[in-house]
Amino acid sequence: MNELSLFRIKGKTALVTGAGRGLGRGYAIALGRAGCKCICVGRSLDDLIETKQIIEQEQGDAEAVVLDVTQFNRLKAAVDRIEECFGAIDVLVNNAGTEIAEPFLEVTEDHYDAIMDVNLKAVFFLTQAAAGKMKTRKQGKIINIGSLGSVIGLPGSSVYCSSKGAITQLTKTAALELAPYGIQVNAIFPGYFLTEMTQPFFNDPEHKAWIENKIPLGRIGTADDLVGTLLFLAAPASDYITGQSLSVDGGWTAG
Repeated sequence: MNELSLFRIKGKTALVTGAGRGLGRGYAIALGRAGCKCICVGRSLDDLIETKQIIEQEQGDAEAVVLDVTQFNRLKAAVDRIEECFGAIDVLVNNAGTEIAEPFLEVTEDHYDAIMDVNLKAVFFLTQAAAGKMKTRKQGKIINIGSLGSVIGLPGSSVYCSSKGAITQLTKTAALELAPYGIQVNAIFPGYFLTEMTQPFFNDPEHKAWIENKIPLGRIGTADDLVGTLLFLAAPASDYITGQSLSVDGGWTAG
């Protein structure tokens, strides 16, 4: 295998959750540009169609699939149907996430469940469903999206950080169990990126200054800053890497 083919994923099929907006849309577009058929999954058909159209405008191949990843009893059937309609899933990007920022002493059980269901339970069971298919083919790439909160604590985000910290261990344990089937499981931990979900943090001048002062590279990340890591983990170049988490945070967690 030559150096260029190590990074070639053209013709692969990738499923990205939360692909209708934010970083998920960025992941889907990047995979589409690299030649993947991108299955864009989310709850809003309008948002998904917009992502699909962006990919297709660049001569890429995409499909929009409405799916609520917290409907856990539907995930296996949904994966079966997606593979039946669009072909085998080679790459799964578990991106869908949510946050309800509030003080620890004010967290309710409903808010706890809402965050954990999307950020952890859905990742677990969608990975299980996709890996069951990948197992029969002896290959597959699963990329979980963690966070700064996977590594450090963030005040006001106790449940979010708990869910994202668990992604670290889920990535490791799934990697160990799925390795015999040729499946690699890794994670990306983005730092602070400007998205619809993080916009409130940037609207607060004091909080925004705090974020910027924490980043050694001196700037907020953009979706383009995640593309290289995403494509590396989706490509043959990472075939001997599994159970690992790569922080893309401008150096924040290096200190």
